Amino acid sequence: MTGKNQHVVPHQDGWAVKGAGNQRATSVHDTQQQAIDAGRDIARNQQSELVIHRPDGRIRDKDSHGNDSFPPKG
Repeated sequence: MTGKNQHVVPHQDGWAVKGAGNQRATSVHDTQQQAIDAGRDIARNQQSELVIHRPDGRIRDKDSHGNDSFPPKG
């Protein structure tokens, strides 16, 4: 079973990593890159997806660490 997707989102104290549907942040970081690194570790451990948001909240990027239903060909 795969875990919850992890989201890197803007936070009043910088950037936060939050599990999908969670009210509270899993961790809070000074920079977006620190939050991405932490979120990526969690996503790998849980075999879930990392969703990176822009400062305005829109999705910037996604990084899958689970069983990809559409793996690249080749």
